[in-house]
Amino acid sequence: MAKELATQLIEQLQAAGVQRIYGIVGDSLNPIVDAVRQTGGSQQGGIDWIHVRHEEAAAFAAAAEAQLTGQLAVCAGSCGPGNLHLINGLYDANRSGAPVLAIASHIPSKQIGSSFFQETHPDRLFNECSVYSELVSTAEQAPRVMHSAIQHAVGLRGVAVVTLPGDIAGLEATAPTPAPAAFRPATLTPDPASVRELADAVNAAEKVAIFAGAGVQGAHDEVIALAELLAAPIGHSLRGKDFMQYDNPYDIGMTGLLGYGAAAEGIEDADLLILLGTDFPYDQFLPGTRTAQVDRAAHKLGRRTDVDVAVHGDVLPTLAALMPRLQPKKSRRFLNQMLKKHDRLMNKAVGAYTRNVGKKQPIHPEYAASLLDQVAAEDAIFTADTGMCNVWTARYINPLGTRRLIGSYLHGSMANALPHAIGAQLAYPGRQVVSVSGDGGLSMLLGELITVAAHRLPVNVVVFNNSTLGMVKLEMLVDGLPDFGVDVPDANYADVARALGFHAVRVTDPTRIEAAYREAFAHPGPSLVELITDPKALSLPPKIKGAQVLGFATAMSKVVLNRGAGEAVSMARSNLRNIPRR
Repeated sequence: MAKELATQLIEQLQAAGVQRIYGIVGDSLNPIVDAVRQTGGSQQGGIDWIHVRHEEAAAFAAAAEAQLTGQLAVCAGSCGPGNLHLINGLYDANRSGAPVLAIASHIPSKQIGSSFFQETHPDRLFNECSVYSELVSTAEQAPRVMHSAIQHAVGLRGVAVVTLPGDIAGLEATAPTPAPAAFRPATLTPDPASVRELADAVNAAEKVAIFAGAGVQGAHDEVIALAELLAAPIGHSLRGKDFMQYDNPYDIGMTGLLGYGAAAEGIEDADLLILLGTDFPYDQFLPGTRTAQVDRAAHKLGRRTDVDVAVHGDVLPTLAALMPRLQPKKSRRFLNQMLKKHDRLMNKAVGAYTRNVGKKQPIHPEYAASLLDQVAAEDAIFTADTGMCNVWTARYINPLGTRRLIGSYLHGSMANALPHAIGAQLAYPGRQVVSVSGDGGLSMLLGELITVAAHRLPVNVVVFNNSTLGMVKLEMLVDGLPDFGVDVPDANYADVARALGFHAVRVTDPTRIEAAYREAFAHPGPSLVELITDPKALSLPPKIKGAQVLGFATAMSKVVLNRGAGEAVSMARSNLRNIPRR
């Protein structure tokens, strides 16, 4: 019996280890969806179709699955608007280095170029958010395109897009299926001359600091050993938090807009800053000090700050080659100063926001995040919405070496947390998954609560509801603008979730937070805990510039003039706790 092309392509995805496809069924995508149906689903060793409520969520879910597992994940959208909705989530996946394959179905092939109903040009539209994007024109071409898409997504750690007209997907398969080309990722060893140059720079420096990113994954102990040898404090990026913060006696926190602790000063006061596996984008937080950078992606070397020593290689083999050439630092004065400063900042500033607030209303979001860290499972997976939820998770969720924390850290999209959690929960059904959502992000893709309920996923949604876009409000204030258009009417998300079959509770009393978490996490199905938090609690960067203080003060004076002194005083009181103390 003849095989339909759609069936051949789905078999290729099965052979590549794909277990599910996220998307919405419809018109030009129907041949692909039917081929998925014929696999019998995961219960019969086939592929599951995960029906979401918006294709953007499909791409986010696939991005989370791919980031967490390291394996290929797939999403799909029908022609025109269907696959256009994928774009935002695919940008997130591509920038995060997630191996995702997107099937963008297309209008009938004979109609392409005629301004047909729903016509777009996916093979052009997806170019900027992918490492591979190709239009299938014939049945003979299709299996080779699918093979290339798989190899590009997995090999280059990014998004591959296959544009497939619906009529071609329904044709008879005529070409042989290329054999899967499974491979083990190679380790990139640095050039010996680069290692010698780095060793010379390190040995010549009196004060060395390390700043680690996601590229240190798998090299935690080796980075700690380097810090011990060099008496070097270790700062980290947000993406590096999972892999560097835990079991780290030399940790001085995180710099950047969401940062905390002594990292900002630690990397600025060093004679030599070593950037390990990080493409940290905020150059205003990187000092002009002598800098060395190690990265497996050569195009990232020196693109954020001037680099004096550039080493092209993976972190682990670079450190293995470097360590024997290094001379131990005798003085630990710089390290001890930074550790003391970090301890003081964490206990008197960041830690101060969570003490003696157990009965204060409205709820301090910092306190709620701190309790979440204490109650959540030791191997929990957290997904964080962009905005203030990024701040609270960055500062109060401890990775422990067993947890994971992901978000839209490089693309910065709102509404990522819930769909990320869907992908995480499906990839790891036995682990606790917590979506740390802001009310702004949750409301943007609110329909995905239906997806969670429909698939009976035990996702735990924790909503920080302050009825405002907190990060945007802060941006306005530091620019000297009074906040405008950021506040929204209060909505009861617990009621919405309860109507969908969630275990849901709304918490206004901080003494009820811990019990609410424990009840939700013990529930066998989906849960939602809505926390009514202080809408005036914002977070300022760890290193505040004079222009930012001036902007904040100017904005406050405008608030006084426009809305009266009461609101300005209230906002100032709420944010005194978020100004880093020296």
